[in-house]
Amino acid sequence: MRRADDRHLASDDEAWWRNAVFYQVYVRSFADANGDGVGDLEGVRSRLGYLELLGVDALWLTPFFRSPMVDHGYDVSDPRDVDPLFGDLDTFDRLLADAHRHGLRVTIDLVPNHTSDRHEWFQAAVAAAPGSPERARYLFRDGSGFGGLRPPNNWTSTFGGPAWTRLPPSTNDAGQWYLHLFAPEQPDLNWENPEVAADLERTLRFWLDRGVDGFRIDVAHGMAKPAGLPDMPHPTGACPGLLDADDPRFDAEGVHDIHRMIRKVLNEYPARVAVGEIWVSDDAAFARYVRPDELHLGLNFRLLEADFDADSVRAAIEHSVMAVQGSPAPATWTIASHDAVRPVTRYGGGEVGLARARAMALVQLALPGPVYLYNGDELGLPNVELPDWALQDPVWKRSGRTERGRDGCRVPLPWEGGTSPYGFSATPGTWLPMPGDWAGRTVEAQLEDPSSMLSLYRQALELRQAHTAFFTGTELEWYGAPPGCLAFRRKGGGLICALNASDTPVSLPAGQVLLASGPLSPTGDALSPDTAVWLGAQ
Repeated sequence: MRRADDRHLASDDEAWWRNAVFYQVYVRSFADANGDGVGDLEGVRSRLGYLELLGVDALWLTPFFRSPMVDHGYDVSDPRDVDPLFGDLDTFDRLLADAHRHGLRVTIDLVPNHTSDRHEWFQAAVAAAPGSPERARYLFRDGSGFGGLRPPNNWTSTFGGPAWTRLPPSTNDAGQWYLHLFAPEQPDLNWENPEVAADLERTLRFWLDRGVDGFRIDVAHGMAKPAGLPDMPHPTGACPGLLDADDPRFDAEGVHDIHRMIRKVLNEYPARVAVGEIWVSDDAAFARYVRPDELHLGLNFRLLEADFDADSVRAAIEHSVMAVQGSPAPATWTIASHDAVRPVTRYGGGEVGLARARAMALVQLALPGPVYLYNGDELGLPNVELPDWALQDPVWKRSGRTERGRDGCRVPLPWEGGTSPYGFSATPGTWLPMPGDWAGRTVEAQLEDPSSMLSLYRQALELRQAHTAFFTGTELEWYGAPPGCLAFRRKGGGLICALNASDTPVSLPAGQVLLASGPLSPTGDALSPDTAVWLGAQ
């Protein structure tokens, strides 16, 4: 077992991220230190001991920058400052220093596709005339049809509705339209403008000089736009999801020049990492993002989108591995994020969903390469059915209140006690309401229960760090398996992982049981339905 005093950051470990377990902290929902009902940076700092105890290697902090919070921080008005809702720069510096003392790397979000409409650049663009340098930083266009009354093309927003908003006509403006692939309050930047790249470089250096260990790049397949902004052949607003190859809104060729610029800056700072959020459906397209001079890692969402089905899970794994073959990047693995229905709910809900989420936790942690956990994964939290009045995600409003959005997976974490807000905050008025039946799901309750989801994650992460079965083998070798099941071995190593997604028990592969997600058969030689197991060499 890795002892607390063994934890340190090796400054010369240039590739620390190649097998790291990243823990995504949705800052608003992690821990509230000042009692306003919203999580903050000081709250994260107060829980670093828990994260060290859990056994993760690095954090990914969602946006904490200055923002009007229309999209909960992904609408950034100043990327080089901390929003007062979360603290200030001194608070961030203390968090970073303490995380490093706990042996935890810290990566932060980067949002280069768009800004807030409150950003000083966009405010200047609205006040300026068409054709001005101020408007050239964004994607303003004249409308189509009589009097320019229709949008310039048929692009849709990923949050629902058109991707264009028209400015009111004025004395110097007939009413141009601006592009926003997300909410109208998130205007897209024009990456053909050199000022945009220069400003991002300034942001990168600002945080790198403070000591951050890297960036998760939001919408890394976006930013660049195709010449002429051609119409979508199949207009859709679906988000998130793997994108059609012919969707002109994303994955334009010019995006790779942007990632080369980012990588060139990071190469000046030892042991830093750039991780891209990449929602592309084609393995060859994905591979282009992790070429040697682009991103170090690409977040692959195949496993997240897979059904709890052996064939679906195996196909997701094989596609993820294939997408990075020939590149220096390892495959990455995740089954959850702040944009997706939580695994317990996605896999069926209730006890069945919980058992399947436990099984998939072992599957993803058995795979070679970096793993991304989302805060609350380790507690087995389900999605929460929130009342209409509580919903805040812009998807709810933009869809005409037909899509409930992502708030259900963003409810604050329960830490201790028997009633809401379970130690998350000093006030019961949390930014999203917490269920009244989560007393058994708190960190406090689960730490005392050896059969809990939290105990399973702690055991799995300890084995991943310390057991020799994980020390070798970066390629996978598949075993023959009964229908509804899969089994793989880390080639060259001793670890075997088997998953039974069928409805009947199956015989275990040969090996010493290291960890199982649920009870085995009474005789110990069969794997129960909805269960996964790790085995080592006998």
